[in-house]
Amino acid sequence: MSDAWWSLPLTVIAYFLARKLAAKINISIVNPLLVAMAIVIPILLLTHLPYTRYFAGSSLLNQLLQPAVVALALPLYEQMHQIRARWKTIISVCFIGSITAMVSGTAIALWMGATPEIAATIMPKSVTTPIAMAVSASLHGIPAISAICVLIAGVLGAVFGHMLLNLFKVKNKSSRGLAIGNASHALGTARAAEIDYQEGAFSSLALVICGIITSLLAPLLFPLLMHWWG
Repeated sequence: MSDAWWSLPLTVIAYFLARKLAAKINISIVNPLLVAMAIVIPILLLTHLPYTRYFAGSSLLNQLLQPAVVALALPLYEQMHQIRARWKTIISVCFIGSITAMVSGTAIALWMGATPEIAATIMPKSVTTPIAMAVSASLHGIPAISAICVLIAGVLGAVFGHMLLNLFKVKNKSSRGLAIGNASHALGTARAAEIDYQEGAFSSLALVICGIITSLLAPLLFPLLMHWWG
């Protein structure tokens, strides 16, 4: 924690500046996470500070990630009446979405010549980071790269997810939320919650269900894909 005196303030200030800029411009591509990264990364490069020191100094913020995810249960609880009424549809959507995410990512990686290790690393890209890293490790992938894949999927979903939903004229809030949570986990869920409370609730529901489905099915599905690919 010796580097906390500079890494923590740097992270917090960069994020709040990014939030202010995003609120002022109000364009989806001006995502607070992307803007904060655009502030922090050049500073680390210009000052020749290693990322390991920055990460260690910001460990307090990383420890708050799990409580933050648990906090998503509140909007979920408030939509419980709708969830009970449509639980079969919700489970079906999340199941199909999870299978599609795993198969598509793995198949594209293998088609482009990736090794089984890299394919296993990419497979859990559409679930939240702790689950993705655990699944990747169980498949003999590289958990650290899986975390980066999760970040990329989350940022893309947060930036372009609602643009695509609007393009295809998807207006139902629960459908939009399930789609975002299915494809872009916590980052997409945070964006969905900013836009609409109900969307955020269903996105957090999809985040949880897809994480469970992926962790259960990935160890079974990956060997089948590898056998089929030959």
